[in-house]
Amino acid sequence: MTVVREFTLPDLGEGLTGAEIVRWLVQVGEVVAVDQPVVEVETAKAMVDVPCPYGGVVTARYGEEGAEVPVGAPLITVAVPEGSDDGAGPPDRPATAGEESGNVLVGYGTAAPAARRRRVQPSPRPPHGTTAVRNGAEPIPVISPLVRRLAREHGVDLRQLRGSGPEGLILRADVERAVAAAAPAPAATAPTAATAPSPATAGRAAVTGPEGERIPLRGVRGAVADKLARSRREIPDATCWVDADATELLATRAAMNAAGGPKVSLLALLARICTAALARFPELNARVDMDSRDIIRLPDVHLGFAAQTDRGLVVPVVRDAHKRSTEELSEEIARLTEAARTGTLAPAQLTGGTFTLNNYGVFGVDGSTPIINHPEAAMLGVGRIAAKPWVHQGELAVRQVVQLSFTFDHRVCDGGTAGGFLRHVADCVERPMVLLRRL
Repeated sequence: MTVVREFTLPDLGEGLTGAEIVRWLVQVGEVVAVDQPVVEVETAKAMVDVPCPYGGVVTARYGEEGAEVPVGAPLITVAVPEGSDDGAGPPDRPATAGEESGNVLVGYGTAAPAARRRRVQPSPRPPHGTTAVRNGAEPIPVISPLVRRLAREHGVDLRQLRGSGPEGLILRADVERAVAAAAPAPAATAPTAATAPSPATAGRAAVTGPEGERIPLRGVRGAVADKLARSRREIPDATCWVDADATELLATRAAMNAAGGPKVSLLALLARICTAALARFPELNARVDMDSRDIIRLPDVHLGFAAQTDRGLVVPVVRDAHKRSTEELSEEIARLTEAARTGTLAPAQLTGGTFTLNNYGVFGVDGSTPIINHPEAAMLGVGRIAAKPWVHQGELAVRQVVQLSFTFDHRVCDGGTAGGFLRHVADCVERPMVLLRRL
């Protein structure tokens, strides 16, 4: 006899109420091991591989790829040997089929969901000694959902690749090399420009009708749409801007990087300037509670920064940015940027920001009036740094000039405070020694 255990979509934390099925990783009838990923889903925060806490034979799957699934809805059912309901074995023995670990989405703050069970008739048992397999082969050593997606879009069989990462882990570079090697293949094997799914729409059901193509607002794009619309509805924002001579800032960065220590990015220097300016103008590190009609000034600076990825715009958050040195900020920004690029950011790394730094200059534009990242109270925008004529020390010279824009919630402060903040930022950009004197 076996017992069928139903595994539902767990609570993913951070207020998420559901997810979209991007790709099933198992088939009905397949043997799965404890904590083996069974489905790849996309939430409003990140791509997530969902591991099943039960070991056994998959008897059913629920939901097609591209379907929205609410938290608590069934994902799969697994037939496990009767009498294995008492969970995993002794601590010194690895979990086997028929056991459960409770380690659902480790790192997302979730616990094992309560299993719903029903008695069924005996079903074929896998041969003794069968281990976790996928389509009769050993599990594919891939962690990143974007690596699997890239392989799927280009028709690369991951089972044929030898990973260059630790313990044979398949990296994005391995897939890209395989794609490049297969470039001379006949054009019929590759999707055409009209049919190729873009990373932003892969896994979603796009419909083309007489009026054009309809692409559902789901996942990250849908979450961004909701947040921006809410910001525009609720926040009376205003924007001020100023041009600044960034020549000395670039020279300072070059000198720091020439000293032989850890390399410092320009974004890290700007982040350090932001934390210094927020220390002088703490009213901008705040949020508004209209229910209680309070302005809440926050004690810690959790600095978000805009990062463009294949999946769209995301805003990773540097926790306790005000306590970090420029070198530490640079290291953390680099780490979060790489995680954003590979799609491995946890939801907790994309929420809880108190202030956002938006470097839209990487797109080659000078200025912007960004929408505040609700429920924050302000955002600093940085345009491209370009050589321009500038009056320097009373003479016309060619200098590296940047436009800084500052969008703020007019409920938390007046223009004088916003102007003071922006002027302090500009002073630090033009004369980095100002920042050192005021630390």
